[in-house]
Amino acid sequence: MALSGVASAHVTVNSADATQGGFGVLNFRVPNESDTAGTVGLRVQFPEDTPFAFVSTMPISGWTASLTRVTLDQPIETEGQEITEAVSIVTWTAQPGTRIGPDEYLEFSLSVGPFQEVDSLEFKAIQTYDDGSEVAWIEETVDGQEEPEFPAPVLPLAAGSEESDASRPSADSASVDLDGEAQSSDDSSGGLAITALVVGVVGLISGLIGLGFGLSARRRTAQQ
Repeated sequence: MALSGVASAHVTVNSADATQGGFGVLNFRVPNESDTAGTVGLRVQFPEDTPFAFVSTMPISGWTASLTRVTLDQPIETEGQEITEAVSIVTWTAQPGTRIGPDEYLEFSLSVGPFQEVDSLEFKAIQTYDDGSEVAWIEETVDGQEEPEFPAPVLPLAAGSEESDASRPSADSASVDLDGEAQSSDDSSGGLAITALVVGVVGLISGLIGLGFGLSARRRTAQQ
């Protein structure tokens, strides 16, 4: 395998939502390192011991993607299904007239999952140029040692986060809140009803008193 010059920028993988046990989007960032040739292909190998049950590619104008599948030694259960095959390699190929030119880069995205319960995933990648050369990003990075010249892209995985029951409003607490609100509303309605009744009684008494004064005045006038 021919290798183009000394690597100045790496093929990398990143994800904004990859967590153990969940689904997420993988973004493979591919910089072009040649001053004259253009990148026309990328081949990414998935870890064999942590297969993905589901893989889908995002369309990229001027590029085609193909998936290579293998039969699993041990089927895996996920989303209520038994998975006997998994994607082992994803290959992106530039259509005629398309390439990643000098001083350019491109991101290739995949929607995958579920992620296995591991701390990180390594994806070995082969970058192909239109002059026939290739760069193999396959070297393992070891903690405490100097980074290799052509490291394989590595994706750290965060632990899956589950919303605790304590942070969720339970049905009981919701009922208590609703009952309390209803009780408050009932109390307010009861207070308004009593106030209206008192005002009505006072008004009735005032009317009767006024009527009594009116009748008395008429009697005095008649007697005179």
